[in-house]
Amino acid sequence: MNTNKNQFISQQVIEDVCEWEIMHGVAFRQDDNTARHVPFSIAPITMERPVYSHLLAVTPLIAKLVSNVSEDHEFLQESLRDMAKADPFFGRLIELHQQAHGDVSQSDEAARQSLLLMRTDFMDDRQHGAKVIEFNGIAAGMGPFGQRATELHRFVKDQWNDVYNAWLEDDSAVPADNQALEQLAHGIATATNKVKMHFSALDDENDQQKPTFLMIVQKGEDNVYDQHLLEVALQNRGVRTVRRTFEQLSTQLSSGENKRLILNGVGTIDTVYLRAGYQYSDYWAPDLNEPICCHTLSQTRLFIEKHYVAMNATISQQLATSKSMQMLLTLMPAEDYARWGLTLEEAQLVKSVLADMKPISTETIEWFNSSADKKEWVLKNQGEGGGHCVFGEDISDTLTKLKPEEYDAWALMQRLYPHERDTPTIAIRDGQQTLVKDLVSEIGLFTAHYNGDAVTELSGYAGYLIRSKPASENEGGIHSGQGILDSLVLI
Repeated sequence: MNTNKNQFISQQVIEDVCEWEIMHGVAFRQDDNTARHVPFSIAPITMERPVYSHLLAVTPLIAKLVSNVSEDHEFLQESLRDMAKADPFFGRLIELHQQAHGDVSQSDEAARQSLLLMRTDFMDDRQHGAKVIEFNGIAAGMGPFGQRATELHRFVKDQWNDVYNAWLEDDSAVPADNQALEQLAHGIATATNKVKMHFSALDDENDQQKPTFLMIVQKGEDNVYDQHLLEVALQNRGVRTVRRTFEQLSTQLSSGENKRLILNGVGTIDTVYLRAGYQYSDYWAPDLNEPICCHTLSQTRLFIEKHYVAMNATISQQLATSKSMQMLLTLMPAEDYARWGLTLEEAQLVKSVLADMKPISTETIEWFNSSADKKEWVLKNQGEGGGHCVFGEDISDTLTKLKPEEYDAWALMQRLYPHERDTPTIAIRDGQQTLVKDLVSEIGLFTAHYNGDAVTELSGYAGYLIRSKPASENEGGIHSGQGILDSLVLI
Protein backbone atom coordinates (compact mmCIF):
# COMPACT_ATOMS: atom_id res chain seq x y z
CA MET A 1 0.00 0.00 0.00
CA ASN A 2 1.26 3.49 -0.85
CA THR A 3 1.65 5.55 2.34
CA ASN A 4 2.65 8.80 0.67
CA LYS A 5 1.58 11.49 3.16
CA ASN A 6 0.04 13.53 0.40
CA GLN A 7 -2.57 10.82 0.02
CA PHE A 8 -5.28 9.82 2.45
CA ILE A 9 -5.22 6.41 4.04
CA SER A 10 -7.61 3.83 2.63
CA GLN A 11 -11.27 3.66 3.62
CA GLN A 12 -10.66 0.02 4.53
CA VAL A 13 -8.32 1.05 7.35
CA ILE A 14 -10.73 3.73 8.58
CA GLU A 15 -13.66 1.33 8.69
CA ASP A 16 -11.55 -1.31 10.42
CA VAL A 17 -10.43 1.04 13.20
CA CYS A 18 -13.86 2.68 13.63
CA GLU A 19 -15.42 -0.76 14.03
CA TRP A 20 -12.68 -1.68 16.55
CA GLU A 21 -13.64 1.41 18.54
CA ILE A 22 -17.36 0.62 18.57
CA MET A 23 -16.65 -3.01 19.44
CA HIS A 24 -14.48 -1.92 22.40
CA GLY A 25 -16.92 0.65 23.76
CA VAL A 26 -15.08 3.76 22.54
CA ALA A 27 -18.26 5.53 21.50
CA PHE A 28 -20.86 8.18 22.26
CA ARG A 29 -24.53 7.29 22.45
CA GLN A 30 -26.81 9.01 19.93
CA ASP A 31 -30.35 10.26 20.56
CA ASP A 32 -31.76 7.28 18.65
CA ASN A 33 -29.76 4.84 20.84
CA THR A 34 -27.23 4.09 18.12
CA ALA A 35 -23.55 4.73 18.80
CA ARG A 36 -20.94 6.81 16.97
CA HIS A 37 -17.23 6.24 17.35
CA VAL A 38 -15.07 8.70 19.31
CA PRO A 39 -12.83 10.89 17.08
CA PHE A 40 -9.19 9.69 17.12
CA SER A 41 -5.74 10.18 15.60
CA ILE A 42 -4.28 7.42 13.43
CA ALA A 43 -0.92 7.42 15.32
CA PRO A 44 0.23 8.60 18.79
CA ILE A 45 1.97 11.79 19.86
CA THR A 46 5.60 11.83 20.94
CA MET A 47 6.93 13.11 24.26
CA GLU A 48 10.47 13.16 25.60
CA ARG A 49 10.88 10.62 28.37
CA PRO A 50 12.29 13.12 30.97
CA VAL A 51 9.18 15.32 30.56
CA TYR A 52 6.91 12.34 31.09
CA SER A 53 8.95 11.14 34.10
CA HIS A 54 8.67 14.62 35.64
CA LEU A 55 4.87 14.51 35.29
CA LEU A 56 4.73 11.02 36.81
CA ALA A 57 6.71 12.27 39.80
CA VAL A 58 4.77 15.48 40.39
CA THR A 59 1.16 14.43 39.76
CA PRO A 60 0.72 12.17 42.84
CA LEU A 61 2.16 15.06 44.92
CA ILE A 62 -0.49 17.40 43.47
CA ALA A 63 -3.13 14.81 44.42
CA LYS A 64 -1.68 14.56 47.94
CA LEU A 65 -1.78 18.35 48.27
CA VAL A 66 -5.35 18.65 46.97
CA SER A 67 -6.52 15.72 49.10
CA ASN A 68 -5.19 17.37 52.27
CA VAL A 69 -6.47 20.82 51.29
CA SER A 70 -9.92 19.29 50.73
CA GLU A 71 -10.00 18.09 54.35
CA ASP A 72 -8.87 21.48 55.72
CA HIS A 73 -12.43 22.74 56.08
CA GLU A 74 -11.65 26.00 57.86
CA PHE A 75 -9.17 26.96 55.14
CA LEU A 76 -11.68 26.17 52.37
CA GLN A 77 -14.33 28.37 53.98
CA GLU A 78 -11.95 31.28 54.62
CA SER A 79 -10.11 31.25 51.30
CA LEU A 80 -13.08 30.68 48.96
CA ARG A 81 -15.63 32.95 50.67
CA ASP A 82 -15.20 35.84 48.21
CA MET A 83 -15.28 33.58 45.15
CA ALA A 84 -18.46 31.95 46.47
CA LYS A 85 -20.13 35.39 46.67
CA ALA A 86 -19.19 36.06 43.04
CA ASP A 87 -20.25 32.68 41.61
CA PRO A 88 -23.78 31.51 42.51
CA PHE A 89 -23.06 27.83 41.91
CA PHE A 90 -19.97 27.82 44.13
CA GLY A 91 -21.94 29.90 46.63
CA ARG A 92 -24.31 26.95 46.83
CA LEU A 93 -21.39 24.53 47.25
CA ILE A 94 -19.94 26.64 50.07
CA GLU A 95 -23.33 26.59 51.82
CA LEU A 96 -23.48 22.80 51.49
CA HIS A 97 -19.91 22.54 52.76
CA GLN A 98 -20.79 24.69 55.76
CA GLN A 99 -23.78 22.45 56.48
CA ALA A 100 -21.57 19.36 56.26
CA HIS A 101 -18.54 20.61 58.17
CA GLY A 102 -19.57 23.75 60.03
CA ASP A 103 -21.02 24.09 63.52
CA VAL A 104 -22.96 20.86 63.73
CA SER A 105 -23.33 18.28 66.48
CA GLN A 106 -21.06 15.25 66.34
CA SER A 107 -23.97 12.99 65.44
CA ASP A 108 -24.76 15.01 62.33
CA GLU A 109 -21.29 15.59 60.91
CA ALA A 110 -20.24 14.36 57.48
CA ALA A 111 -19.16 10.73 57.76
CA ARG A 112 -18.19 10.23 54.10
CA GLN A 113 -14.72 8.87 53.40
CA SER A 114 -12.54 10.73 50.91
CA LEU A 115 -11.96 8.90 47.62
CA LEU A 116 -10.08 11.38 45.44
CA LEU A 117 -10.18 10.29 41.80
CA MET A 118 -8.44 13.18 40.14
CA ARG A 119 -7.28 14.07 36.65
CA THR A 120 -4.61 16.75 36.45
CA ASP A 121 -4.43 18.23 32.94
CA PHE A 122 -1.12 19.49 31.53
CA MET A 123 0.18 21.08 28.36
CA ASP A 124 3.86 20.90 27.41
CA ASP A 125 4.57 24.55 26.62
CA ARG A 126 7.26 25.24 24.00
CA GLN A 127 9.01 27.80 26.21
CA HIS A 128 8.05 27.02 29.83
CA GLY A 129 7.78 23.22 29.77
CA ALA A 130 4.87 21.15 31.05
CA LYS A 131 2.37 23.20 33.07
CA VAL A 132 -0.96 22.46 34.76
CA ILE A 133 -4.08 23.64 32.93
CA GLU A 134 -6.52 22.59 35.63
CA PHE A 135 -7.35 20.11 38.37
CA ASN A 136 -10.38 17.90 37.78
CA GLY A 137 -11.82 16.42 40.95
CA ILE A 138 -15.45 15.89 39.95
CA ALA A 139 -16.64 13.95 36.90
CA ALA A 140 -12.95 13.47 36.04
CA GLY A 141 -13.76 10.76 33.56
CA MET A 142 -12.50 9.25 30.34
CA GLY A 143 -9.78 7.17 31.95
CA PRO A 144 -11.24 4.11 30.22
CA PHE A 145 -11.06 5.91 26.86
CA GLY A 146 -7.46 6.86 27.66
CA GLN A 147 -6.47 3.21 28.04
CA ARG A 148 -8.51 2.23 24.99
CA ALA A 149 -6.67 4.85 22.87
CA THR A 150 -3.35 3.19 23.73
CA GLU A 151 -4.86 -0.17 22.77
CA LEU A 152 -6.30 1.32 19.55
CA HIS A 153 -2.88 2.49 18.41
CA ARG A 154 -1.44 -0.93 19.26
CA PHE A 155 -4.16 -2.43 17.03
CA VAL A 156 -3.26 -0.08 14.17
CA LYS A 157 0.43 -0.93 14.62
CA ASP A 158 -0.27 -4.69 14.56
CA GLN A 159 -2.85 -4.71 11.77
CA TRP A 160 -1.78 -1.80 9.56
CA ASN A 161 1.89 -1.41 10.36
CA ASP A 162 2.78 0.53 7.22
CA VAL A 163 0.04 3.07 7.97
CA TYR A 164 1.15 3.38 11.61
CA ASN A 165 4.81 3.89 10.71
CA ALA A 166 3.96 6.41 7.99
CA TRP A 167 2.28 8.73 10.51
CA LEU A 168 4.56 8.09 13.50
CA GLU A 169 6.88 11.02 14.27
CA ASP A 170 9.86 8.95 15.42
CA ASP A 171 10.55 5.32 14.52
CA SER A 172 12.43 4.77 17.80
CA ALA A 173 9.47 5.81 19.98
CA VAL A 174 8.10 3.35 22.55
CA PRO A 175 4.45 3.38 23.71
CA ALA A 176 3.91 4.69 27.26
CA ASP A 177 2.14 2.09 29.40
CA ASN A 178 -1.44 3.11 30.16
CA GLN A 179 -3.60 1.18 32.63
CA ALA A 180 -6.07 4.00 33.37
CA LEU A 181 -9.16 1.79 33.26
CA GLU A 182 -7.59 -1.02 35.29
CA GLN A 183 -5.97 1.22 37.90
CA LEU A 184 -9.02 3.42 38.47
CA ALA A 185 -11.11 0.26 38.88
CA HIS A 186 -8.49 -1.13 41.28
CA GLY A 187 -8.58 2.06 43.37
CA ILE A 188 -12.38 2.21 43.49
CA ALA A 189 -12.67 -1.50 44.31
CA THR A 190 -10.09 -1.11 47.10
CA ALA A 191 -12.05 1.75 48.69
CA THR A 192 -15.38 -0.06 48.21
CA ASN A 193 -14.08 -3.17 49.96
CA LYS A 194 -12.64 -1.10 52.82
CA VAL A 195 -16.09 0.38 53.51
CA LYS A 196 -17.67 -3.07 53.30
CA MET A 197 -15.09 -4.41 55.78
CA HIS A 198 -15.72 -1.47 58.13
CA PHE A 199 -19.34 -2.54 58.50
CA SER A 200 -18.43 -6.22 58.71
CA ALA A 201 -16.22 -5.34 61.69
CA LEU A 202 -19.25 -3.66 63.31
CA ASP A 203 -21.23 -6.90 62.78
CA ASP A 204 -23.56 -4.82 60.65
CA GLU A 205 -23.42 -7.03 57.62
CA ASN A 206 -25.99 -9.72 58.18
CA ASP A 207 -26.77 -9.59 54.47
CA GLN A 208 -24.41 -11.32 52.05
CA GLN A 209 -24.67 -8.47 49.56
CA LYS A 210 -21.74 -7.78 47.26
CA PRO A 211 -19.74 -4.57 47.77
CA THR A 212 -21.83 -1.98 45.91
CA PHE A 213 -20.82 1.06 43.85
CA LEU A 214 -23.27 3.84 42.94
CA MET A 215 -22.54 6.10 39.98
CA ILE A 216 -24.52 9.36 39.90
CA VAL A 217 -25.13 10.26 36.25
CA GLN A 218 -26.81 12.93 34.15
CA LYS A 219 -30.23 12.17 32.70
CA GLY A 220 -30.09 11.27 29.01
CA GLU A 221 -26.29 11.56 28.88
CA ASP A 222 -24.50 10.49 25.69
CA ASN A 223 -21.03 9.89 27.18
CA VAL A 224 -22.14 6.62 28.79
CA TYR A 225 -19.83 4.00 27.30
CA ASP A 226 -16.76 5.39 29.06
CA GLN A 227 -18.77 5.01 32.29
CA HIS A 228 -19.91 1.48 31.43
CA LEU A 229 -16.32 0.39 30.71
CA LEU A 230 -15.43 1.37 34.28
CA GLU A 231 -18.48 -0.45 35.62
CA VAL A 232 -17.56 -3.66 33.78
CA ALA A 233 -14.01 -3.46 35.19
CA LEU A 234 -15.52 -3.11 38.70
CA GLN A 235 -17.94 -6.00 38.11
CA ASN A 236 -14.94 -8.14 37.15
CA ARG A 237 -13.52 -7.31 40.59
CA GLY A 238 -16.64 -8.53 42.40
CA VAL A 239 -18.28 -5.12 42.83
CA ARG A 240 -21.95 -4.60 42.02
CA THR A 241 -22.61 -1.36 40.12
CA VAL A 242 -25.79 0.76 39.92
CA ARG A 243 -26.56 4.06 38.17
CA ARG A 244 -28.95 6.79 39.30
CA THR A 245 -29.59 10.50 38.68
CA PHE A 246 -29.84 12.96 41.56
CA GLU A 247 -33.55 13.21 40.82
CA GLN A 248 -34.01 9.46 41.26
CA LEU A 249 -31.90 9.46 44.43
CA SER A 250 -33.96 12.26 45.99
CA THR A 251 -36.71 9.70 46.73
CA GLN A 252 -34.70 6.45 46.93
CA LEU A 253 -32.12 6.95 49.72
CA SER A 254 -32.44 6.24 53.42
CA SER A 255 -30.26 5.74 56.49
CA GLY A 256 -29.36 2.45 58.15
CA GLU A 257 -27.56 1.81 61.43
CA ASN A 258 -24.13 3.36 62.02
CA LYS A 259 -24.62 5.89 59.20
CA ARG A 260 -25.08 3.18 56.57
CA LEU A 261 -26.41 4.48 53.24
CA ILE A 262 -29.34 2.48 51.83
CA LEU A 263 -30.68 2.60 48.26
CA ASN A 264 -34.25 1.39 47.78
CA GLY A 265 -34.42 -1.89 45.87
CA VAL A 266 -30.64 -2.33 45.99
CA GLY A 267 -29.52 -2.35 49.62
CA THR A 268 -26.38 -0.96 51.21
CA ILE A 269 -24.06 1.38 49.26
CA ASP A 270 -20.30 1.38 49.83
CA THR A 271 -19.01 3.87 47.25
CA VAL A 272 -20.61 6.88 45.53
CA TYR A 273 -18.99 8.32 42.38
CA LEU A 274 -20.32 11.56 40.87
CA ARG A 275 -20.27 11.85 37.10
CA ALA A 276 -22.78 14.67 37.57
CA GLY A 277 -22.92 17.61 39.97
CA TYR A 278 -20.50 20.13 38.49
CA GLN A 279 -23.20 22.51 37.18
CA TYR A 280 -26.58 23.85 38.29
CA SER A 281 -28.48 21.89 35.64
CA ASP A 282 -27.46 18.61 37.32
CA TYR A 283 -29.53 19.65 40.37
CA TRP A 284 -32.45 21.22 38.52
CA ALA A 285 -35.72 19.26 38.57
CA PRO A 286 -38.55 21.27 36.93
CA ASP A 287 -41.17 18.93 38.41
CA LEU A 288 -40.24 20.02 41.94
CA ASN A 289 -41.17 23.67 41.26
CA GLU A 290 -38.79 24.88 43.99
CA PRO A 291 -38.73 28.40 45.43
CA ILE A 292 -34.93 28.04 45.78
CA CYS A 293 -33.36 26.62 42.60
CA CYS A 294 -31.82 23.19 42.93
CA HIS A 295 -32.31 22.97 46.70
CA THR A 296 -33.76 19.46 46.90
CA LEU A 297 -31.23 17.68 44.68
CA SER A 298 -28.22 19.46 46.18
CA GLN A 299 -29.52 18.47 49.62
CA THR A 300 -29.55 14.88 48.32
CA ARG A 301 -25.81 15.23 47.76
CA LEU A 302 -25.41 16.55 51.30
CA PHE A 303 -27.50 13.63 52.64
CA ILE A 304 -25.07 11.18 51.03
CA GLU A 305 -22.11 12.95 52.66
CA LYS A 306 -23.66 12.41 56.11
CA HIS A 307 -23.18 8.63 55.63
CA TYR A 308 -20.19 6.32 55.87
CA VAL A 309 -19.44 5.80 52.16
CA ALA A 310 -16.33 6.21 50.03
CA MET A 311 -17.12 9.27 47.95
CA ASN A 312 -15.78 11.08 44.90
CA ALA A 313 -16.19 13.93 44.56
CA THR A 314 -16.97 15.22 48.02
CA ILE A 315 -18.19 18.81 48.20
CA SER A 316 -14.84 19.78 49.70
CA GLN A 317 -12.92 18.01 46.89
CA GLN A 318 -14.89 20.01 44.35
CA LEU A 319 -14.01 23.23 46.17
CA ALA A 320 -10.35 22.21 46.48
CA THR A 321 -10.04 21.57 42.73
CA SER A 322 -11.67 24.88 41.73
CA LYS A 323 -9.86 27.42 39.54
CA SER A 324 -9.77 29.80 42.51
CA MET A 325 -7.99 27.26 44.69
CA GLN A 326 -5.58 26.54 41.85
CA MET A 327 -4.81 30.26 41.77
CA LEU A 328 -4.36 30.49 45.55
CA LEU A 329 -1.96 27.53 45.54
CA THR A 330 -0.08 29.07 42.61
CA LEU A 331 0.30 32.46 44.34
CA MET A 332 1.35 31.21 47.80
CA PRO A 333 5.02 30.45 48.60
CA ALA A 334 6.16 26.82 48.51
CA GLU A 335 6.85 26.93 52.26
CA ASP A 336 3.12 27.29 52.95
CA TYR A 337 2.44 23.81 51.52
CA ALA A 338 3.89 22.36 54.74
CA ARG A 339 0.45 22.95 56.26
CA TRP A 340 -0.77 20.07 54.06
CA GLY A 341 2.09 17.67 54.65
CA LEU A 342 4.43 18.45 51.75
CA THR A 343 8.17 18.83 52.27
CA LEU A 344 9.80 21.91 50.77
CA GLU A 345 11.29 19.74 48.02
CA GLU A 346 7.87 18.27 47.19
CA ALA A 347 6.29 21.71 47.27
CA GLN A 348 8.89 23.12 44.88
CA LEU A 349 8.27 20.21 42.52
CA VAL A 350 4.55 21.03 42.50
CA LYS A 351 5.27 24.75 42.02
CA SER A 352 7.44 23.91 38.99
CA VAL A 353 4.36 22.88 36.99
CA LEU A 354 1.93 25.64 38.08
CA ALA A 355 1.39 28.30 35.40
CA ASP A 356 1.18 31.97 36.41
CA MET A 357 -2.27 33.17 37.48
CA LYS A 358 -3.63 36.59 38.44
CA PRO A 359 -6.81 37.50 40.36
CA ILE A 360 -9.17 39.95 38.68
CA SER A 361 -9.21 43.44 40.21
CA THR A 362 -9.45 47.04 39.00
CA GLU A 363 -5.63 47.17 38.95
CA THR A 364 -5.34 43.90 37.00
CA ILE A 365 -7.86 45.12 34.41
CA GLU A 366 -6.00 48.42 33.97
CA TRP A 367 -2.69 46.54 33.60
CA PHE A 368 -4.17 44.08 31.12
CA ASN A 369 -5.70 46.76 28.91
CA SER A 370 -2.68 49.07 28.95
CA SER A 371 0.44 46.91 28.95
CA ALA A 372 -0.24 43.16 28.88
CA ASP A 373 0.60 41.00 25.88
CA LYS A 374 -2.99 39.84 25.43
CA LYS A 375 -2.17 36.71 23.47
CA GLU A 376 -0.12 35.43 26.44
CA TRP A 377 -3.17 35.13 28.73
CA VAL A 378 -6.45 33.27 28.99
CA LEU A 379 -9.41 34.37 31.13
CA LYS A 380 -11.20 31.60 33.03
CA ASN A 381 -14.27 31.38 35.20
CA GLN A 382 -15.09 28.52 37.61
CA GLY A 383 -16.92 26.38 35.04
CA GLU A 384 -16.02 22.75 34.35
CA GLY A 385 -15.71 21.31 30.84
CA GLY A 386 -15.47 23.23 27.58
CA GLY A 387 -16.64 26.76 26.82
CA HIS A 388 -15.40 28.58 29.92
CA CYS A 389 -12.27 30.27 28.56
CA VAL A 390 -11.81 33.66 26.87
CA PHE A 391 -8.79 34.42 24.67
CA GLY A 392 -6.90 37.39 23.19
CA GLU A 393 -8.75 40.63 22.46
CA ASP A 394 -12.02 39.08 23.68
CA ILE A 395 -10.59 39.17 27.23
CA SER A 396 -10.77 42.99 27.36
CA ASP A 397 -14.39 42.93 26.21
CA THR A 398 -15.32 40.40 28.89
CA LEU A 399 -13.42 42.26 31.63
CA THR A 400 -15.21 45.50 30.70
CA LYS A 401 -18.59 43.83 31.12
CA LEU A 402 -17.80 42.28 34.52
CA LYS A 403 -19.23 43.96 37.61
CA PRO A 404 -16.82 44.36 40.56
CA GLU A 405 -18.85 41.85 42.59
CA GLU A 406 -18.17 39.25 39.84
CA TYR A 407 -14.37 39.69 39.79
CA ASP A 408 -13.62 36.91 42.29
CA ALA A 409 -15.26 34.28 40.03
CA TRP A 410 -12.65 34.90 37.31
CA ALA A 411 -8.87 34.62 36.96
CA LEU A 412 -6.24 35.30 34.33
CA MET A 413 -3.90 32.42 33.58
CA GLN A 414 -0.74 32.27 31.51
CA ARG A 415 -1.72 30.90 28.11
CA LEU A 416 0.14 27.74 27.16
CA TYR A 417 1.43 27.13 23.66
CA PRO A 418 2.26 23.42 23.43
CA HIS A 419 4.61 21.82 20.91
CA GLU A 420 2.90 21.15 17.61
CA ARG A 421 3.35 17.64 16.28
CA ASP A 422 6.42 17.57 14.01
CA THR A 423 4.64 15.69 11.25
CA PRO A 424 1.04 16.02 10.03
CA THR A 425 -1.42 13.40 11.16
CA ILE A 426 -4.81 12.03 10.18
CA ALA A 427 -7.77 12.80 12.42
CA ILE A 428 -10.80 10.55 11.95
CA ARG A 429 -14.24 11.83 12.97
CA ASP A 430 -17.58 10.30 11.96
CA GLY A 431 -15.74 7.88 9.68
CA GLN A 432 -14.13 10.71 7.68
CA GLN A 433 -10.44 11.59 7.61
CA THR A 434 -8.83 15.02 7.80
CA LEU A 435 -5.17 15.93 7.47
CA VAL A 436 -4.10 18.05 10.48
CA LYS A 437 -0.77 19.87 10.20
CA ASP A 438 -0.76 21.74 13.54
CA LEU A 439 -1.90 19.15 16.10
CA VAL A 440 -1.25 19.96 19.78
CA SER A 441 -2.00 17.76 22.76
CA GLU A 442 -3.18 17.93 26.35
CA ILE A 443 -2.24 15.14 28.75
CA GLY A 444 -4.40 14.33 31.76
CA LEU A 445 -2.80 12.15 34.44
CA PHE A 446 -5.10 10.20 36.75
CA THR A 447 -4.51 9.52 40.44
CA ALA A 448 -6.52 7.64 43.07
CA HIS A 449 -6.26 8.16 46.84
CA TYR A 450 -8.47 6.93 49.68
CA ASN A 451 -8.36 9.01 52.87
CA GLY A 452 -5.04 10.39 51.63
CA ASP A 453 -3.43 7.01 50.88
CA ALA A 454 -2.55 5.82 47.37
CA VAL A 455 -4.89 3.05 46.18
CA THR A 456 -3.37 2.09 42.84
CA GLU A 457 -0.63 -0.41 42.09
CA LEU A 458 1.49 2.50 40.80
CA SER A 459 1.87 4.58 44.00
CA GLY A 460 -1.27 6.60 43.37
CA TYR A 461 -0.76 7.12 39.65
CA ALA A 462 -3.54 5.62 37.52
CA GLY A 463 -2.78 6.14 33.82
CA TYR A 464 -3.43 8.97 31.39
CA LEU A 465 -5.76 10.52 28.81
CA ILE A 466 -4.43 12.32 25.72
CA ARG A 467 -6.66 14.77 23.87
CA SER A 468 -5.27 16.44 20.77
CA LYS A 469 -6.67 19.28 18.65
CA PRO A 470 -5.60 21.64 15.88
CA ALA A 471 -3.61 24.53 17.40
CA SER A 472 -6.05 26.95 15.74
CA GLU A 473 -8.96 25.58 17.82
CA ASN A 474 -9.55 26.91 21.35
CA GLU A 475 -11.97 24.18 22.48
CA GLY A 476 -10.16 20.85 22.68
CA GLY A 477 -12.74 18.63 24.35
CA ILE A 478 -13.34 15.30 22.61
CA HIS A 479 -16.93 15.43 23.69
CA SER A 480 -17.74 19.12 23.26
CA GLY A 481 -14.92 20.59 21.13
CA GLN A 482 -12.62 19.75 18.24
CA GLY A 483 -10.50 17.31 20.23
CA ILE A 484 -9.57 13.78 19.20
CA LEU A 485 -8.55 10.78 21.29
CA ASP A 486 -4.82 10.10 21.24
CA SER A 487 -2.08 8.18 23.01
CA LEU A 488 1.56 8.66 23.92
CA VAL A 489 4.90 7.29 22.76
CA LEU A 490 8.22 8.16 24.40
CA ILE A 491 11.62 9.02 22.98
